[in-house]
Amino acid sequence: MISSPANEKVKHVCALNKKAALREEEGVFVAEGVRLFEEIPPGDIKEAYFTEEGLRVLKERGHSDPEQLLRDGRAEEVSLPVMEKMSDVVTPQGVLAVVKRRKHDWEELLPEGKAPLLILLEDIQDPGNLGTVLRTAEAAGAHGVILAGNTADIYSPKVVRSTMGAIFRLPFMRLSDLSFCFGTLRSRGVKIHAAAMEGAEVFSGRDYLGPTAFVIGNEGKGLKKETIDGADDSVFIPMAGKTESLNASVSAALLLYEAARQRGYQK
Repeated sequence: MISSPANEKVKHVCALNKKAALREEEGVFVAEGVRLFEEIPPGDIKEAYFTEEGLRVLKERGHSDPEQLLRDGRAEEVSLPVMEKMSDVVTPQGVLAVVKRRKHDWEELLPEGKAPLLILLEDIQDPGNLGTVLRTAEAAGAHGVILAGNTADIYSPKVVRSTMGAIFRLPFMRLSDLSFCFGTLRSRGVKIHAAAMEGAEVFSGRDYLGPTAFVIGNEGKGLKKETIDGADDSVFIPMAGKTESLNASVSAALLLYEAARQRGYQK
């Protein structure tokens, strides 16, 4: 059992939680909590850490993976103070894993024989927003998410938690900007709708039965002008009162579920 917070493995997990560059360099991220651990493909677990209580809970839920990981040498039991040191939450559940990243490609986001439904995010800064968009996109039957510009790191601990496991199930890609992406989508027949305010049509007035992509911008500034100009059209969500804008994840939910409604909530 690891009982010292000064242990090198403990310090390394702490660094992975805090440093996006280190996560990128090593091609891993940290997933914490019982529910998230249950979603990880076993082969993607690089290393894992459990408290006695965490092991008990997993065993009660019928999981044999922790015992196998311990036997394989890929897991360690740790004391509660050590888990609290490694954890990114106030009250850790005693289950934490370092997970290998998976690379997704266009074939996953644009599956043959289906009308793809995608959400494109430009400069989304809030980690909670980003994680919630992934979770909502999966729930609405979207085929993938594309992250562009200065969008928050999808592998940050808060984003990973906010996805509620969708990060392991929904394909996503990260691009420097959307210009190349637009060309690829159009070559596959995808119509691109920018969520904007000026010169736009009410979002419920469009047809989303065919291949569809929605583009949502920064929480404060919205989409860049060149992004709006590069889309096929722009749509807006009507708002009463003095509200000027909606939360990015709320906007994504409304747009995706309108598409899902038109498609009969197909999966």
